[in-house]
Amino acid sequence: MIIATQPYYKVERIVAADSIETIIHQRSLCLYSDRIETAYREFQLAEIFDISFRDLGQGQGVLYLHTKQGVYAYPVETAAEPFITEVKRLLP
Repeated sequence: MIIATQPYYKVERIVAADSIETIIHQRSLCLYSDRIETAYREFQLAEIFDISFRDLGQGQGVLYLHTKQGVYAYPVETAAEPFITEVKRLLP
């Protein structure tokens, strides 16, 4: 059962000979009792050291997952505090 979700986005740029096309993919981080899932990754809570947020202003920010494999950044456009609070509550 999903405990909390956090929308994030991924920007894809396609470069052609005469143009650049920008595609924005809307995705979600999903918090479960034992893991966090993204569109292409799964992190066990036991492997997460911390979660943090950097406000970039104008409603933009970056959510950082600090894991045993490294730090993963997720750009967000919504408040991340409720998601961070839930994750920190479950971290070992």
